[in-house]
Amino acid sequence: MRHDITIAMGTGTPEWPGDTPFSCGWAWDMAQGASVNVGRVTTSLHVGTHADAPLHVRQGAPASEALPLEAFSGPALLVDALDAENGPSLTTDWLERALEGRALPHRLLLRTGRTVAGGTFPDGWPSLTAEAAHWLTRGGLRLLGVDCPSVDPRQATDLAVHHALFDGGAYLIENLQLAAVSPGPWQLTAYPLLVAGADAAPLRAVLETAAG
Repeated sequence: MRHDITIAMGTGTPEWPGDTPFSCGWAWDMAQGASVNVGRVTTSLHVGTHADAPLHVRQGAPASEALPLEAFSGPALLVDALDAENGPSLTTDWLERALEGRALPHRLLLRTGRTVAGGTFPDGWPSLTAEAAHWLTRGGLRLLGVDCPSVDPRQATDLAVHHALFDGGAYLIENLQLAAVSPGPWQLTAYPLLVAGADAAPLRAVLETAAG
């Protein structure tokens, strides 16, 4: 079984309020007499499903071309946080209960249900506490994926979860589409587009039935 869990970088996909929305037009247009159609886009790289690079939160840090491919492909565990409260409500204790005795995963996907997939930007969403993020990276986490617009709460300005993940050698995906996927183990492939010098990169994220 295969699930495309990507939210499109497209017209109508909500951007973070105040950020640059996606728009697409034609540099050359056959309808206007050109020999080919050639499109051009204007967009924030945070529209739709994307990976943040450390440069997003740290001046002079590695940019999107340095995102390591191995972090974005391999076994992943999907966990529900549908009933969690908005804000930093996903504590270490919550994670221990949600993992139900499983070993800490190298790739963790959190389904909050607060997503832009329906065409509106959510008022808020659950997020890990910084302590929980540190706990995960100490246990070997390499990637955190969420269906909401950020791994941090909407009103956060210190972006403590971003920093905790990057400090621990982990990376992140935001704006996944996880509504149709069952909790449990999956095989994730979600390679970031090779965009040089940017603070984020779009990606196409796919889940397949885990081996074994």
